[in-house]
Amino acid sequence: MTLDPQPLAPAVAAARQSGRAVVVLDLDGVRTKAALMERCARTLELPEWFGRNWDALADVLTDPVWHPEEGVRVLLAVTAWQEYAKTRPHDWEVFREVLEGASDYWAEGAGAGAGSAAADEDGGPGLVVLLASG
Repeated sequence: MTLDPQPLAPAVAAARQSGRAVVVLDLDGVRTKAALMERCARTLELPEWFGRNWDALADVLTDPVWHPEEGVRVLLAVTAWQEYAKTRPHDWEVFREVLEGASDYWAEGAGAGAGSAAADEDGGPGLVVLLASG
């Protein structure tokens, strides 16, 4: 899957209508990888053991219980990402790859199982990632 920027409002409305939780990861003011990892940890309510590196982020986003409300489908909307992408292009590409990998993981149903957020009755993936345009 490729993450292409999309308008935020329609995606949030559709997510809420389908019963998804919406988590907004606002990158405004994030200028370093360390700040990005800290913002992810706080916003996504990641566990204390989260190692604040790319591998740890990939691992936690594909863990069936990463979200505080186990079994809840999530729209992760990344906003105000453009400045980070411009000033940290290599880190931004790695971050996108991590998000794409996690999104693909859940879309493929790899996390399916009892109590997981992999898919609901309609087959929707447990995690959908959106890069907000604008």
